[in-house]
Amino acid sequence: MKKKFSNSWVGSSQIRKQRKFRANAPLHIKSKMISAHLSKELRKKYGKRSFSLRKGDEVKIMKGAFKKKTGKISMVNTKKMKVAIEEIQRKKKDGTKINILFDASNLQIQSLNLDDKKRNNALSRKGAGKEKKSGSYEKKEKSNLNKTKSVLVEEK
Repeated sequence: MKKKFSNSWVGSSQIRKQRKFRANAPLHIKSKMISAHLSKELRKKYGKRSFSLRKGDEVKIMKGAFKKKTGKISMVNTKKMKVAIEEIQRKKKDGTKINILFDASNLQIQSLNLDDKKRNNALSRKGAGKEKKSGSYEKKEKSNLNKTKSVLVEEK
């Protein structure tokens, strides 16, 4: 990994290279990296393990000082790859409140913000895609059987 960022880079066991990849990634790739696990109910419903975070999603904090607290996402910072949650803030000495930024890996999605049509399609597409693959495979297998039957009939 000599360049600043490489699309062809597959992975490395060296943590310094992993950090470099995440730090130097362009924003459109960093936004894909901001994803969290779905709750058990959502996993069963959508057939997916994790999904990218967006403003308006309700999440539960799994690690840290605010563990087991829930809230809605108020801001997603793609540059820092961090997420702010609405009601979870700290007070400074002068009395002003500041948002606490969380890493997406420490959160679990409790409910999704489905206002966006593209996001709805992405959820339905992933679950339906697996069914289509198995269906198309069965169709190919059936067509191969039909071809062999027709060859056998012609030989007789």
